[in-house]
Amino acid sequence: MVKPARNQNPEDLRRPPLTVVGDRQVRTSVRGDRVFRWSTLLCSLLVPLVMLAIGLELLLSSWPAVKQFGWRFFFSQEWNPVLQQFGAASSIFGTLVSTLIAMLIAVPLSLAIALFLVELAPPWLSRTVGTMIELLAAVPSIIYGMWGLFVFAPFMADYVQPFLGKTLGFLPLFQGPPLGIGMLTAGIILAFMVLPFISAVTRDVFQLVPPVVKESAFGMGATTWEVTYQVTIPYGLVGIIGAVFLGLGRALGETMAVTFVIGNAHRISASLFSPGNTIASTLANEFSEATEPLYVSSLVALGLVLYLITYLVQVVAQMMLRRRYRAWSVGL
Repeated sequence: MVKPARNQNPEDLRRPPLTVVGDRQVRTSVRGDRVFRWSTLLCSLLVPLVMLAIGLELLLSSWPAVKQFGWRFFFSQEWNPVLQQFGAASSIFGTLVSTLIAMLIAVPLSLAIALFLVELAPPWLSRTVGTMIELLAAVPSIIYGMWGLFVFAPFMADYVQPFLGKTLGFLPLFQGPPLGIGMLTAGIILAFMVLPFISAVTRDVFQLVPPVVKESAFGMGATTWEVTYQVTIPYGLVGIIGAVFLGLGRALGETMAVTFVIGNAHRISASLFSPGNTIASTLANEFSEATEPLYVSSLVALGLVLYLITYLVQVVAQMMLRRRYRAWSVGL
Protein backbone atom coordinates (compact mmCIF):
# COMPACT_ATOMS: atom_id res chain seq x y z
CA MET A 1 0.00 0.00 0.00
CA VAL A 2 1.34 3.40 -0.97
CA LYS A 3 1.48 5.76 1.97
CA PRO A 4 0.74 9.47 1.34
CA ALA A 5 3.44 12.01 1.99
CA ARG A 6 3.25 14.21 5.01
CA ASN A 7 1.67 17.19 3.20
CA GLN A 8 -0.12 15.21 0.51
CA ASN A 9 -3.85 14.77 0.38
CA PRO A 10 -4.79 11.03 0.35
CA GLU A 11 -7.49 11.79 -2.18
CA ASP A 12 -4.84 12.77 -4.71
CA LEU A 13 -3.59 9.19 -4.80
CA ARG A 14 -6.97 7.95 -6.00
CA ARG A 15 -7.07 10.37 -8.94
CA PRO A 16 -5.78 9.01 -12.23
CA PRO A 17 -2.75 10.72 -13.75
CA LEU A 18 -3.29 13.31 -16.44
CA THR A 19 -3.64 11.90 -19.89
CA VAL A 20 -2.19 13.49 -22.96
CA VAL A 21 -5.51 15.09 -23.79
CA GLY A 22 -5.89 16.41 -20.25
CA ASP A 23 -2.37 17.81 -20.21
CA ARG A 24 -3.02 19.48 -23.54
CA GLN A 25 -6.18 21.04 -22.12
CA VAL A 26 -4.24 22.41 -19.15
CA ARG A 27 -1.60 23.98 -21.42
CA THR A 28 -4.35 25.47 -23.59
CA SER A 29 -6.05 26.92 -20.50
CA VAL A 30 -2.80 28.50 -19.28
CA ARG A 31 -2.14 29.93 -22.72
CA GLY A 32 -5.67 31.34 -22.84
CA ASP A 33 -5.15 33.00 -19.44
CA ARG A 34 -1.98 34.66 -20.69
CA VAL A 35 -3.66 35.91 -23.85
CA PHE A 36 -6.56 37.23 -21.79
CA ARG A 37 -4.23 38.97 -19.33
CA TRP A 38 -2.14 40.69 -22.01
CA SER A 39 -5.13 41.68 -24.13
CA THR A 40 -6.89 43.30 -21.18
CA LEU A 41 -3.64 45.02 -20.18
CA LEU A 42 -3.23 46.49 -23.66
CA CYS A 43 -6.84 47.66 -23.68
CA SER A 44 -6.42 49.31 -20.28
CA LEU A 45 -3.24 51.07 -21.44
CA LEU A 46 -5.00 52.35 -24.55
CA VAL A 47 -6.97 55.02 -22.69
CA PRO A 48 -4.02 56.80 -20.99
CA LEU A 49 -1.99 56.52 -24.18
CA VAL A 50 -4.75 58.19 -26.20
CA MET A 51 -5.10 60.94 -23.58
CA LEU A 52 -1.35 61.49 -23.59
CA ALA A 53 -1.27 61.61 -27.39
CA ILE A 54 -4.11 64.16 -27.48
CA GLY A 55 -2.39 66.32 -24.89
CA LEU A 56 0.96 66.23 -26.71
CA GLU A 57 -0.66 67.06 -30.04
CA LEU A 58 -2.53 70.00 -28.52
CA LEU A 59 0.64 71.24 -26.84
CA LEU A 60 2.75 71.02 -29.99
CA SER A 61 0.11 72.64 -32.21
CA SER A 62 -0.53 75.47 -29.74
CA TRP A 63 3.14 76.16 -29.03
CA PRO A 64 3.48 78.98 -31.64
CA ALA A 65 0.68 80.94 -29.93
CA VAL A 66 2.05 80.25 -26.46
CA LYS A 67 5.50 81.30 -27.60
CA GLN A 68 4.16 84.45 -29.30
CA PHE A 69 1.93 85.72 -26.48
CA GLY A 70 3.26 83.93 -23.39
CA TRP A 71 1.20 84.10 -20.24
CA ARG A 72 -0.57 87.14 -21.65
CA PHE A 73 -2.61 84.78 -23.83
CA PHE A 74 -4.45 83.42 -20.80
CA PHE A 75 -5.21 86.82 -19.25
CA SER A 76 -5.99 88.98 -22.29
CA GLN A 77 -9.51 89.29 -23.67
CA GLU A 78 -8.36 90.81 -26.97
CA TRP A 79 -9.33 88.66 -29.95
CA ASN A 80 -8.60 90.29 -33.30
CA PRO A 81 -7.79 87.95 -36.20
CA VAL A 82 -7.03 90.94 -38.48
CA LEU A 83 -4.28 92.25 -36.20
CA GLN A 84 -3.23 88.73 -35.15
CA GLN A 85 -3.85 89.50 -31.50
CA PHE A 86 -5.42 86.72 -29.48
CA GLY A 87 -6.33 86.15 -25.85
CA ALA A 88 -8.25 83.41 -24.06
CA ALA A 89 -9.57 85.32 -21.05
CA SER A 90 -13.07 85.97 -22.42
CA SER A 91 -13.50 82.35 -23.55
CA ILE A 92 -12.29 80.97 -20.22
CA PHE A 93 -14.55 83.40 -18.36
CA GLY A 94 -17.59 82.45 -20.43
CA THR A 95 -16.91 78.73 -20.00
CA LEU A 96 -16.65 78.97 -16.23
CA VAL A 97 -19.60 81.35 -15.76
CA SER A 98 -22.04 79.44 -17.99
CA THR A 99 -21.04 76.17 -16.35
CA LEU A 100 -21.48 77.68 -12.88
CA ILE A 101 -24.97 78.92 -13.76
CA ALA A 102 -25.88 75.52 -15.15
CA MET A 103 -24.71 73.65 -12.08
CA LEU A 104 -26.40 76.05 -9.66
CA ILE A 105 -29.69 75.36 -11.41
CA ALA A 106 -29.31 71.69 -12.35
CA VAL A 107 -27.93 70.19 -9.12
CA PRO A 108 -30.78 71.21 -6.75
CA LEU A 109 -33.43 70.36 -9.36
CA SER A 110 -31.82 66.98 -10.03
CA LEU A 111 -31.71 66.11 -6.33
CA ALA A 112 -35.34 67.15 -5.89
CA ILE A 113 -36.45 65.11 -8.91
CA ALA A 114 -34.52 62.02 -7.80
CA LEU A 115 -35.84 62.23 -4.24
CA PHE A 116 -39.41 62.63 -5.47
CA LEU A 117 -39.15 59.66 -7.82
CA VAL A 118 -37.63 57.39 -5.16
CA GLU A 119 -39.30 58.50 -1.93
CA LEU A 120 -42.66 60.09 -2.75
CA ALA A 121 -43.93 59.21 -6.23
CA PRO A 122 -46.12 56.13 -6.79
CA PRO A 123 -44.44 53.38 -8.83
CA TRP A 124 -46.34 54.11 -12.06
CA LEU A 125 -45.46 57.80 -11.94
CA SER A 126 -41.85 57.07 -11.02
CA ARG A 127 -41.44 54.75 -14.00
CA THR A 128 -43.09 57.20 -16.40
CA VAL A 129 -41.10 60.25 -15.31
CA GLY A 130 -37.89 58.23 -15.11
CA THR A 131 -38.33 57.08 -18.70
CA MET A 132 -38.98 60.64 -19.84
CA ILE A 133 -35.82 61.84 -18.10
CA GLU A 134 -33.77 59.17 -19.84
CA LEU A 135 -35.30 60.17 -23.18
CA LEU A 136 -34.46 63.81 -22.45
CA ALA A 137 -30.82 62.81 -22.03
CA ALA A 138 -30.85 61.30 -25.53
CA VAL A 139 -31.91 64.53 -27.27
CA PRO A 140 -29.03 65.88 -29.45
CA SER A 141 -27.42 69.09 -28.26
CA ILE A 142 -28.17 70.91 -31.51
CA ILE A 143 -31.89 70.43 -30.84
CA TYR A 144 -31.44 72.17 -27.49
CA GLY A 145 -29.63 74.96 -29.28
CA MET A 146 -32.32 75.45 -31.90
CA TRP A 147 -35.08 75.35 -29.30
CA GLY A 148 -33.13 77.81 -27.19
CA LEU A 149 -32.65 80.25 -30.07
CA PHE A 150 -36.15 80.19 -31.54
CA VAL A 151 -38.29 79.54 -28.44
CA PHE A 152 -36.45 80.14 -25.19
CA ALA A 153 -34.44 83.24 -26.15
CA PRO A 154 -37.57 85.24 -27.19
CA PHE A 155 -39.23 84.14 -23.93
CA MET A 156 -36.22 85.39 -21.98
CA ALA A 157 -36.23 88.71 -23.89
CA ASP A 158 -39.96 89.32 -23.42
CA TYR A 159 -40.55 88.12 -19.87
CA VAL A 160 -37.64 86.86 -17.78
CA GLN A 161 -34.95 89.45 -18.43
CA PRO A 162 -37.29 92.49 -18.13
CA PHE A 163 -38.60 91.08 -14.84
CA LEU A 164 -35.09 90.50 -13.50
CA GLY A 165 -34.05 93.97 -14.67
CA LYS A 166 -36.92 95.62 -12.80
CA THR A 167 -36.60 93.63 -9.58
CA LEU A 168 -32.83 93.05 -9.38
CA GLY A 169 -31.56 95.77 -11.71
CA PHE A 170 -29.54 97.38 -8.92
CA LEU A 171 -27.15 94.43 -9.19
CA PRO A 172 -24.55 94.49 -12.00
CA LEU A 173 -25.50 90.92 -12.89
CA PHE A 174 -28.93 91.94 -14.17
CA GLN A 175 -28.22 95.20 -15.93
CA GLY A 176 -28.35 95.85 -19.65
CA PRO A 177 -30.85 95.50 -22.48
CA PRO A 178 -32.96 92.32 -22.60
CA LEU A 179 -31.51 90.73 -25.73
CA GLY A 180 -32.71 87.20 -24.99
CA ILE A 181 -29.37 85.66 -25.86
CA GLY A 182 -26.43 85.92 -23.53
CA MET A 183 -24.66 84.25 -20.64
CA LEU A 184 -27.79 83.65 -18.56
CA THR A 185 -29.67 81.99 -21.41
CA ALA A 186 -26.69 79.78 -22.21
CA GLY A 187 -26.39 78.74 -18.57
CA ILE A 188 -30.08 77.79 -18.37
CA ILE A 189 -29.88 75.79 -21.59
CA LEU A 190 -26.84 73.99 -20.20
CA ALA A 191 -28.81 73.26 -17.03
CA PHE A 192 -31.56 71.64 -19.09
CA MET A 193 -28.95 69.49 -20.81
CA VAL A 194 -27.08 68.21 -17.74
CA LEU A 195 -30.16 67.81 -15.54
CA PRO A 196 -31.19 64.42 -17.05
CA PHE A 197 -27.73 62.96 -16.46
CA ILE A 198 -27.46 64.09 -12.85
CA SER A 199 -31.03 63.18 -11.93
CA ALA A 200 -30.87 59.72 -13.59
CA VAL A 201 -27.64 58.76 -11.83
CA THR A 202 -28.82 60.21 -8.52
CA ARG A 203 -32.10 58.30 -8.78
CA ASP A 204 -30.23 55.04 -9.29
CA VAL A 205 -28.02 55.85 -6.30
CA PHE A 206 -31.01 56.50 -4.05
CA GLN A 207 -32.61 53.26 -5.17
CA LEU A 208 -29.55 51.35 -3.92
CA VAL A 209 -30.14 52.45 -0.32
CA PRO A 210 -31.17 49.28 1.59
CA PRO A 211 -34.87 49.45 2.51
CA VAL A 212 -34.14 48.00 5.94
CA VAL A 213 -32.06 51.07 6.80
CA LYS A 214 -34.88 53.46 5.97
CA GLU A 215 -37.46 51.22 7.64
CA SER A 216 -35.38 51.25 10.80
CA ALA A 217 -35.37 55.04 10.78
CA PHE A 218 -39.13 55.14 10.23
CA GLY A 219 -39.56 52.64 13.07
CA MET A 220 -37.71 54.99 15.40
CA GLY A 221 -40.21 57.74 14.61
CA ALA A 222 -38.33 59.68 11.93
CA THR A 223 -40.30 61.64 9.37
CA THR A 224 -39.85 61.34 5.61
CA TRP A 225 -37.69 64.46 5.55
CA GLU A 226 -35.53 63.19 8.42
CA VAL A 227 -35.03 59.84 6.71
CA THR A 228 -34.13 61.61 3.47
CA TYR A 229 -31.75 64.07 5.12
CA GLN A 230 -30.10 61.73 7.61
CA VAL A 231 -30.20 58.36 5.83
CA THR A 232 -30.78 58.51 2.08
CA ILE A 233 -28.53 61.44 1.17
CA PRO A 234 -25.56 60.46 3.41
CA TYR A 235 -25.74 56.86 2.22
CA GLY A 236 -25.63 57.90 -1.43
CA LEU A 237 -23.36 60.94 -1.11
CA VAL A 238 -20.48 59.30 -2.97
CA GLY A 239 -22.74 58.57 -5.94
CA ILE A 240 -24.23 62.07 -5.82
CA ILE A 241 -20.76 63.63 -6.04
CA GLY A 242 -19.97 61.40 -9.00
CA ALA A 243 -23.21 62.39 -10.73
CA VAL A 244 -22.50 66.10 -10.18
CA PHE A 245 -19.03 65.86 -11.68
CA LEU A 246 -20.40 63.86 -14.58
CA GLY A 247 -22.78 66.71 -15.34
CA LEU A 248 -19.99 69.23 -14.80
CA GLY A 249 -17.82 67.53 -17.40
CA ARG A 250 -20.72 67.56 -19.86
CA ALA A 251 -21.39 71.26 -19.27
CA LEU A 252 -17.74 72.30 -19.69
CA GLY A 253 -17.41 70.80 -23.14
CA GLU A 254 -20.86 71.50 -24.58
CA THR A 255 -20.61 73.19 -27.98
CA MET A 256 -23.60 73.56 -30.28
CA ALA A 257 -26.32 74.36 -27.76
CA VAL A 258 -24.20 77.13 -26.23
CA THR A 259 -23.12 78.46 -29.63
CA PHE A 260 -26.72 79.12 -30.61
CA VAL A 261 -27.69 81.22 -27.58
CA ILE A 262 -24.60 82.77 -25.98
CA GLY A 263 -24.10 85.57 -28.53
CA ASN A 264 -20.45 84.73 -29.40
CA ALA A 265 -18.86 88.03 -28.37
CA HIS A 266 -15.23 88.17 -27.22
CA ARG A 267 -15.65 90.33 -24.17
CA ILE A 268 -16.00 90.04 -20.41
CA SER A 269 -19.04 91.69 -18.85
CA ALA A 270 -20.45 91.67 -15.35
CA SER A 271 -23.99 91.47 -16.73
CA LEU A 272 -25.48 88.05 -17.39
CA PHE A 273 -27.65 89.63 -20.10
CA SER A 274 -24.61 90.50 -22.23
CA PRO A 275 -23.43 88.23 -25.05
CA GLY A 276 -20.32 86.21 -24.39
CA ASN A 277 -18.53 83.12 -25.61
CA THR A 278 -17.02 79.88 -24.39
CA ILE A 279 -13.99 77.91 -25.51
CA ALA A 280 -16.15 75.33 -27.26
CA SER A 281 -18.32 77.94 -29.02
CA THR A 282 -15.23 79.83 -30.22
CA LEU A 283 -13.76 76.66 -31.69
CA ALA A 284 -17.03 75.78 -33.40
CA ASN A 285 -17.46 79.26 -34.87
CA GLU A 286 -13.97 80.14 -36.01
CA PHE A 287 -11.93 77.02 -36.67
CA SER A 288 -13.21 76.63 -40.21
CA GLU A 289 -12.38 80.28 -40.95
CA ALA A 290 -8.85 80.23 -39.55
CA THR A 291 -6.26 80.47 -42.31
CA GLU A 292 -3.20 82.05 -40.69
CA PRO A 293 -0.90 79.70 -38.73
CA LEU A 294 -0.98 81.90 -35.63
CA TYR A 295 -4.79 82.01 -35.76
CA VAL A 296 -5.00 78.20 -35.92
CA SER A 297 -2.43 77.84 -33.16
CA SER A 298 -4.41 80.21 -30.91
CA LEU A 299 -7.56 78.17 -31.42
CA VAL A 300 -5.70 74.97 -30.62
CA ALA A 301 -4.36 76.68 -27.49
CA LEU A 302 -7.97 77.27 -26.46
CA GLY A 303 -8.58 73.57 -26.94
CA LEU A 304 -5.57 72.84 -24.75
CA VAL A 305 -6.99 75.06 -22.02
CA LEU A 306 -10.32 73.22 -22.17
CA TYR A 307 -8.48 69.90 -22.09
CA LEU A 308 -6.58 70.92 -18.97
CA ILE A 309 -9.70 72.26 -17.25
CA THR A 310 -11.58 69.03 -17.92
CA TYR A 311 -8.66 66.93 -16.74
CA LEU A 312 -8.34 69.01 -13.57
CA VAL A 313 -12.06 68.62 -12.86
CA GLN A 314 -11.79 64.84 -13.18
CA VAL A 315 -8.75 64.72 -10.90
CA VAL A 316 -10.55 66.76 -8.25
CA ALA A 317 -13.61 64.52 -8.60
CA GLN A 318 -11.58 61.37 -8.08
CA MET A 319 -9.84 62.86 -5.03
CA MET A 320 -13.15 63.88 -3.48
CA LEU A 321 -14.73 60.51 -4.21
CA ARG A 322 -11.83 58.59 -2.70
CA ARG A 323 -11.74 60.77 0.40
CA ARG A 324 -15.48 60.56 0.86
CA TYR A 325 -15.54 56.81 0.27
CA ARG A 326 -12.73 56.35 2.81
CA ALA A 327 -14.64 58.40 5.39
CA TRP A 328 -17.83 56.50 4.60
CA SER A 329 -16.08 53.14 5.01
CA VAL A 330 -14.61 54.18 8.37
CA GLY A 331 -18.06 55.34 9.47
CA LEU A 332 -19.47 51.89 8.76
